[in-house]
Amino acid sequence: MTDPQASPAFRLAYVPGATPAKWVRIWNERLPDIPLSLHAVPAAEVCEVLRAGQADAGLVRLPVDRTYFSAIPLYTEATVVVVPKDHVITAADEVTVADLADEVLFHPLDDVFEWDRPPGEPAFERPATTEDAVELVAAGVGLLVVPQSLARLHHRRDLTHRPVVDAPQSAVALAWPEEATTELVEDFIGIVRGRTVNSSRGRKATEPEGEAKAGTKAKAGAKSGAGRKPAVGKTTAGNPRGGSGVSKGAKRRKPRRRA
Repeated sequence: MTDPQASPAFRLAYVPGATPAKWVRIWNERLPDIPLSLHAVPAAEVCEVLRAGQADAGLVRLPVDRTYFSAIPLYTEATVVVVPKDHVITAADEVTVADLADEVLFHPLDDVFEWDRPPGEPAFERPATTEDAVELVAAGVGLLVVPQSLARLHHRRDLTHRPVVDAPQSAVALAWPEEATTELVEDFIGIVRGRTVNSSRGRKATEPEGEAKAGTKAKAGAKSGAGRKPAVGKTTAGNPRGGSGVSKGAKRRKPRRRA
């Protein structure tokens, strides 16, 4: 049973290939008293994890159900084909989908692309995971098209990859249930969007107690003096300090008579 008095925490789910490290570091610097826990979740399951309340927000692959989730697109990845290092494709800097037409291509069950028509020749079976498909590529029985981050995640010394310039691309977004937009979610949104710590939408840094009191006194003093008239005599032109304009001891001249 969850203790209602327990300290708040923020739970971030993320799909394979997503890299939350930079934002987690900023979170720990700004909100050191609120722990952030990371939960790696398969791309096909992350939305159900968020619906079930098992995470507060997630780094997901688009599309998501926008009638239920709020989502902020973060970046779009390049698409690459993973091949053995001695494959003929490595002679090119980049390839097209048409270049793969005669190649056996694996489409794992966790494929993140929504192909209208999968390119290449179909493999003898669909691997369960992208990781399994990479092992089959290393065995020399086919190729694999994936977002670049997944090629890097499952990197092997005997494999390399090349960009596929006209293939579908995968976009990564920050998503959360719209009805569960908490203060901690807003804090993480601010970090992802690059807001400063004193941003109007972010959590402001606490002002030191001594400075806060000094500032309050200064404001109070300024208000008490506002509108008060100076206690001086009548002001005369040429004498901005006020007073009669005639110094003590000065003799007054008699007015001249008219001729």
